[in-house]
Amino acid sequence: MPIALDACIAQHRGDRREQQDRVALLPHPRGGGVVLAALADGMGGHAGGALAAQQVIHTARNNLERFVARSEPPLALLGASIAEAHMLIKASRFINEKDPHSTAVLLLLQPGKASWVHCGDSRLYRFRGEQPLFRSADHSYVAQLQRQGKISAAQALVHPNRNILLTSLGGIEAPTVDRGESADLLSGDSFLLCSDGLWAYFDDTELGSVIAATSARQACETLLAIARERGAGEGDNISLAILKLVETPAQSVGGARRVTP
Repeated sequence: MPIALDACIAQHRGDRREQQDRVALLPHPRGGGVVLAALADGMGGHAGGALAAQQVIHTARNNLERFVARSEPPLALLGASIAEAHMLIKASRFINEKDPHSTAVLLLLQPGKASWVHCGDSRLYRFRGEQPLFRSADHSYVAQLQRQGKISAAQALVHPNRNILLTSLGGIEAPTVDRGESADLLSGDSFLLCSDGLWAYFDDTELGSVIAATSARQACETLLAIARERGAGEGDNISLAILKLVETPAQSVGGARRVTP
């Protein structure tokens, strides 16, 4: 049976004064089953963080429009988008008199293939059914301590320095960027992009269970509701994108976006 893409993006300001996250789901203007999901968590004071995050989305959209899937490596597109957004955010410091920074997660889906890049502590997850297959590694101080065995996962969630990033877009140094690809996509696979305002309240197994149990839209609503409840009035900005590969009858793709393998 053909495979379709059931996808949804969602946001909540949380208990902050301003929404500094940005998230987008961008189909390629020429179709071909190519879709780019982009998420950015901005930092840098009032308006500065939002502008930085928006620059990530804007740059990714512009580069996707010029992307030729048959001849251009997808990681080249994603890497160039990160590098360009970094330079533009960095340059905006002199224009806006702010200190903007942003995380970034970009996921490009093509028929049978996924490619991704990330910088900072916004995350990319991949699931097969309920089972976690992959989670991006945070570029943060507490994640580094955890990898070194100095603190546990539970300690990382409440560490006083948990918001300190080791790299981001817009900083003085070139950002650290992790890259990955997979060509073994199957119906039942799903991807989650999210900011720390969401993942801080869940373990990987719970995320997979919620996403596998229902549609992308309902999963977004459920995860937002749980995160808001667990935030107990102190929640951060929340942004997420869920992309699910689902089998669909050839003549009835409903509201899902068709991606013939």
